[in-house]
Amino acid sequence: MHTILILLILICLSTAFLCFIVSTITNNYSQVDKLWSIMPLIYTWFISFKSDFEPRLMLMAILVTVWGIRLSYNFGRKGGYSIRFWSGEEDYRWSILRKNPQFDAKWKWVLFNLLFISFYQMALVLLITLPALMSLKGKPLFWGDALAAGLILMFIFIETIADQQQWNFHKNKGKRGFLDKGLWGIVRHPNYASEQSIWMVFYFFSVNATGQVINWSMAGAILLVLLFWGSSDFSENISLGKYPEYADYKKRVPRFIPFSKFPGVRNS
Repeated sequence: MHTILILLILICLSTAFLCFIVSTITNNYSQVDKLWSIMPLIYTWFISFKSDFEPRLMLMAILVTVWGIRLSYNFGRKGGYSIRFWSGEEDYRWSILRKNPQFDAKWKWVLFNLLFISFYQMALVLLITLPALMSLKGKPLFWGDALAAGLILMFIFIETIADQQQWNFHKNKGKRGFLDKGLWGIVRHPNYASEQSIWMVFYFFSVNATGQVINWSMAGAILLVLLFWGSSDFSENISLGKYPEYADYKKRVPRFIPFSKFPGVRNS
């Protein structure tokens, strides 16, 4: 296990360094975004190969492949990929963030790109797949694995619907600047909610394999939740600045958890 982990870390560090170099040269800071749906496939299939294709590891790799193909398709149709691999549509939030006064000094943005955009995010991509490593030489498959697989496929399906609704909205965008119908009328970020759910359920394969409800491979899922919380905060602040009616939408619709109206807890 340790040898495999070292090899995975080396792949991760090399990829993060390349993302930093390419983004710095091209001023396109979505290099990690291009690889977000690809690297988990590489990691999980590499672990599966090293396990001599244990059934649970094969199942996990197949599920990640389904997830990755769907996410890559959605990213690609937005213009994220290009024949010139270093180009493609950049996430609009990076350009907004670069204008923040705290990045007036160029070295600060370079450091942010190095530490957070390139290395932290690529490390997180590796971390969310490590339940596969934890599942090596685990217990035989049982109904809990079928349940986890079914839940992941369900969340992939929900995420697909949410992204399609958003795609349709932006293609036929009227005066209103944000989507609040369909799944987006149930939670403000159905795609984010599904993405987090996929990797939280993915962690439970390691629970099924080891019998340990809590193990170190849960770190990736926890950090992913924190990332999406911060990312949704940033996106919503942009929307609030552009659309005054977004404030009412925030009051009416929960962020991630449907129908969540908990006494004493702000529904934000």
